Amino acid sequence: MMLDADIVAVSPATVYRVLSKADLLGRKTSKTKTKGMGFNQPAAPHRHWHVDVSHLNICGTFYYMTSVIDGYSRAVVHWEIREQMKELDIETILQRAKEMHPGVKPQIITDNGPQFISNDFKQFIRISGMTHVRTSPYYPQSNGKIERYHRTIKSECIRPKTPLSLGDAQRTVSDFVRTYNHERLHSAIGYVTPADMLAGRAASIHAARDQKLADARTRRGNARRAAREGQSATYTGDARPEDKALLRSNLSAAPGA
Repeated sequence: MMLDADIVAVSPATVYRVLSKADLLGRKTSKTKTKGMGFNQPAAPHRHWHVDVSHLNICGTFYYMTSVIDGYSRAVVHWEIREQMKELDIETILQRAKEMHPGVKPQIITDNGPQFISNDFKQFIRISGMTHVRTSPYYPQSNGKIERYHRTIKSECIRPKTPLSLGDAQRTVSDFVRTYNHERLHSAIGYVTPADMLAGRAASIHAARDQKLADARTRRGNARRAAREGQSATYTGDARPEDKALLRSNLSAAPGA
């Protein structure tokens, strides 16, 4: 985010080294996987839509939140919070998601909840031109993208903000989804926002970042070369403060300075 905002130009390797030295990197424990690696990753948006139903405790009353996430971009395509979540409610939510993106026919990936195994839902999927895949029973990792998102929205949105009513919860989740889609960088898709990934802007963003890093390396190299040669540097108005500070420190440390 600092690179995109032109605050500082530093490579991921340098960030990792600094955080590691400061002991700020979390330690991950590896677990032996006993099942498959899940679905093949989609190569384009709207190939896979992950759908799941989660429970929300709002002031002692349980509500149902259903989210639809695009498997390629991790963007939240659509979501709703309702007092009940029957098969007809799921159909309505999916239909509204399809209306936002006309012409798409994604593969719907769900668990084995009662709403997803009914004959009416199978008929709805067939009429809509979509396909449906259910994950392995008792193995939520198969639908890990949506499971992880629901854990995130509960831990970072619902529980800290403590909505007091259904309307309050809907406003809170709406703000979170807007930030999640358009501002928050997602590590699984190369630290771009889901909205940028969905719109196909990821490649240009990565290219711009690489160019900024290359320009920064060139400026730093010129500053070090000028310091070694004992020359003073003349900066333009758009010179970066860190380049000036680097040259000043090198000049002061040079022999005979």
